[in-house]
Amino acid sequence: MKVVIVGGVAGGASAAARLRRLDEKIEIVILERGAYISYANCGLPYYLSGKIQKEEDLVVQTPELLGKRFNLDIRTNQEVMEINQIKKTILIKDQIKNKTYEEKYDKLLLSPGAKPFIPPIKGLDTDKVFSLRDIPDVLAIKEFLEKKNPKRVVIFGAGYIGIEIAENLKKAGFIVTIIELMDQILGPLDYEMATLVHQHLKEKEVEFYLSDPVQSIEHDGSCQILILASGKKIKTDMIIMGVGVRPEIGLAKDAGLDIGTTGGIKVNEYLQTSDPDIYAVGDAIEVLDYISGSAALIPLAGPANKQGRTAAGNILGERSVYNGTQGSSIIKVFDITIATTGNNEKLLKRNKITYQKSYTHSPSHAGYYPGASPISLKILFSPDDGKILGAQAVGKEGVDKRIDVIATAIRAGLSVSDLENLELCYAPPYGSAKDPVNMAGYVANNIIKGDVDIFHWDEFEQHDLNNCIILDVRKPDECEEGIIESAINIPLDELRDRLGELDNNKMILIYCQVGLRGYLAYRILKLNGFSKVKNLSGGYKTYYPTTCIQSNCPLYSYEKILKSDVLEADSKK
Repeated sequence: MKVVIVGGVAGGASAAARLRRLDEKIEIVILERGAYISYANCGLPYYLSGKIQKEEDLVVQTPELLGKRFNLDIRTNQEVMEINQIKKTILIKDQIKNKTYEEKYDKLLLSPGAKPFIPPIKGLDTDKVFSLRDIPDVLAIKEFLEKKNPKRVVIFGAGYIGIEIAENLKKAGFIVTIIELMDQILGPLDYEMATLVHQHLKEKEVEFYLSDPVQSIEHDGSCQILILASGKKIKTDMIIMGVGVRPEIGLAKDAGLDIGTTGGIKVNEYLQTSDPDIYAVGDAIEVLDYISGSAALIPLAGPANKQGRTAAGNILGERSVYNGTQGSSIIKVFDITIATTGNNEKLLKRNKITYQKSYTHSPSHAGYYPGASPISLKILFSPDDGKILGAQAVGKEGVDKRIDVIATAIRAGLSVSDLENLELCYAPPYGSAKDPVNMAGYVANNIIKGDVDIFHWDEFEQHDLNNCIILDVRKPDECEEGIIESAINIPLDELRDRLGELDNNKMILIYCQVGLRGYLAYRILKLNGFSKVKNLSGGYKTYYPTTCIQSNCPLYSYEKILKSDVLEADSKK
């Protein structure tokens, strides 16, 4: 048997290695359009700041080493131009020799990946506009930074790549501005969780514009002038595209293979395309959303590797099922970590899935041990049976392992009540006797059991505030730092003695700093005959960031940026 793989990196390279581990005799050919067969594409932004110092550190495997170890025929700089399903051949262009040739296959695996999306804005076709997809891209950006020493770099888009580029360029000493179409950064997050990250970007003096996309670009000598939808004008020396990716489907589409409703190559549970002898994996395919069961595009390296492994087994006769992608992802943004798994509210609403949500702000480890910091954790779950639908977390430390635990719980079919009973490691430097995951389970399960009736940060307007009492149960000194408008303050420890100050005929909307004291106040009021009571989930710590001004534009004036504000090329090396 002869298996030809189009594209390397995560999906293609993992499939090739798995094929060889399963069969020593088959012929395996990998065709890669670029010069690199296996590289750390997720590490590219860190090369810009020098965190990853050497170009060779970005190369996971060279064609020579990978080919020798697994007995593979690896051909780089080979672009597949055409697939002939009837003859079972592909037409290839050798980009070095500038000639074309045909290659036969018994089974074909497509792993072309995704390409950066370039919005249709006039003026982007200059040598000062860059994308970041592969090693040649990052080398081109690095060369421009070092030789041209730009004063300001503008990044289009605030997805994962855009934010990682922004952080690394800021650390390298450049003035960085982000322009985002949406009203928040990091689309996988829900708005209120993204607002926590907005505040952190402000602290780090990264300028960002929200809900104000670029409409046109003008050129003024050495500068580019960006005209935003609001009419604002921004001068910059360099633009880097970070507005997301689109699946590379041209080859598959031209071959007549089915394309899914999301725009990715359509595959079945065995990762076969509409031609059973052609498989497809990675960022180019349409996957099954593990939570909703709907079609989705989820371009992540982890799933691509798993798909490559699964497809390899199926090519050799296994019947392994790829049962969906749940979208577990993580990003570092300066001093904080953001991680998600499962669906966010936007997806649940789009797929008409009924859900409830809760927020906790637990310490990353025992509060009495030095260095603890809060983990803001949002969990989404079914109000009927507590099935976990998704989770998002923001914090300085311990975020990764909490989301990984919840991601595992989702795969295992656990509910929020099961989170209560998970026995997780505890020692003061690492966690608490009641881990943040346990706490999320307690809070969510209390909601399901009816032990507390909650409301959320965006639901104040759903109540007739003229017939409500907004009750702040924090200490007076906490209230001096900020209080919700029209709230009265009765500290929790005084509440039992001051029940007479509350009108039992009015709805009482309770809040504290993170939700725990509000829950205790709720129980006190309910057990003392108050019938209309609700507690603000996540407390003031969830509510307050959403009420702030989100963007910090304009933070910089191009004319006032001094060369001393930007590291000289020699000092960056």
